[in-house]
Amino acid sequence: MSLLRQTVRPVLRIASRRAAPIAVRFNATVAAPAESAPVDPKISAIVDQISTLTLLETSALVTELKQRLNISDIALPAAGAAPAAQAAPVEEEVKEVVEEKTIFSIKLESFDAKSKPKIIKEVKAMLGLSLVESKKFVESAPKVLKENVAKEDADKIKATLEGLGAKVSLE
Repeated sequence: MSLLRQTVRPVLRIASRRAAPIAVRFNATVAAPAESAPVDPKISAIVDQISTLTLLETSALVTELKQRLNISDIALPAAGAAPAAQAAPVEEEVKEVVEEKTIFSIKLESFDAKSKPKIIKEVKAMLGLSLVESKKFVESAPKVLKENVAKEDADKIKATLEGLGAKVSLE
């Protein structure tokens, strides 16, 4: 007996016992193992890579694909619920919510040659490096000083370094 008959017969038996008609949905994507089409090796490789991702990485992948392919989220109606009839079409204003960044990376862009010793001392105190390491760090500008810093702290550090003669950016 075919897979289709094994699936449909029990449903039809139950439906014939009920007074109300029942809807039967056939899922066309499920095929018998003998009927499966060959899969492109490129697609197979992508599926293998995706299957190794963690849940958080998969979520990030979905978000990135939605952004790149310009796919909007769609709210699907609940199963069995009829969609509500609309009296008249209402135009909704789309308001973009601009999320204000709260976590920053502080990047030392450049500095004045005269204020180099002051900046080296400040970087030494801020990062807990030795004097030699601090000097190498400052001389290798542009370079990220700190990552994942709260907005208030980032503003304070930026103001301090700019007061000493450095050019700092928040990313």
